[in-house]
Amino acid sequence: MLGEIFYWIFNMSIIASLMGLLVLAVRKTNFLPKRGLVFLWIIPAVRACIPFGISSRYSLMSLISRLTTRTITVFQPSEEIKLSMTNAVMAAESYFPITYKEKRLEVVFEVAAFLWILIATALLISLAILYVTTKREVRDAKPSGKGYYVSEKVQGPAVYGIRKPKIILPAVFFERQSSDGTQPFRDDKTLKYVLQHEKTHIRRGDNLWRMLGFFLAVAHWFNPLSWIFLKAFLADVEMACDEAAISKYEENDRKEYARTLLECVQGKSLFVSAFGGAKVRTRIENVLSYRKMTILSSAGFVTLVIALLYVLLTNAG
Repeated sequence: MLGEIFYWIFNMSIIASLMGLLVLAVRKTNFLPKRGLVFLWIIPAVRACIPFGISSRYSLMSLISRLTTRTITVFQPSEEIKLSMTNAVMAAESYFPITYKEKRLEVVFEVAAFLWILIATALLISLAILYVTTKREVRDAKPSGKGYYVSEKVQGPAVYGIRKPKIILPAVFFERQSSDGTQPFRDDKTLKYVLQHEKTHIRRGDNLWRMLGFFLAVAHWFNPLSWIFLKAFLADVEMACDEAAISKYEENDRKEYARTLLECVQGKSLFVSAFGGAKVRTRIENVLSYRKMTILSSAGFVTLVIALLYVLLTNAG
């Protein structure tokens, strides 16, 4: 039974990898706004956790199936509608239950399934320990009465929590002096940009998406591409948040926001959405080059995303 489950997990991982590589390719072109690009990660995520989909002659899988893969019909209520699964491994003669082409393949998938469960469980326990440790670090954060908390134990501004997220700023944020010692590190403008960013994270539910991303990576731990996709997704979440936060800012405000990003470069936890952090240079460049979308370009972008979702989420017809 576990071997059969892992067989389909392995299949999903192969197809999700293909879709994730396509998203990475689109990501490199830099012609899509990050607020929209981040939604394309839905495609490999769905492929990684749902084994079946609607068949379509316009699916990318219809083209790929001419060279490799096999489509298995699961349910067909009418001539036009067909629910199917894509078999990329093609190691089975029949399905439901799976009959392998060679007996030794059954042993291979049973052993692989045991290792998959064992390591995935270990990773989940590690993540749970890190999560509990992170929550304990900010347990004594003090409310400021202004919509955020202050803690001695955090290194940078961030949103903590999923169900009841809190903006927590480091105490040093209010104490540290500038490099020349003449001005405080924090002024009202800096605080405004930091809070705007963190409130945008809360509004978008980014901590939940981060957590789901880690769960998917753990489920597909055996696939090195899943960790590459996770890293790219987390970077895109931050840049998408930046774009949403500055969408109503004029050029001068965007420059000040970028300056604040540079000042707030800090280490961060896996489970928080932080203002500073990795890829800050890329984020600053994205902020400074930001252009507001027109109604026409927004409509075109939405149409493109819907078309990509349809072509990449459907199976071969």
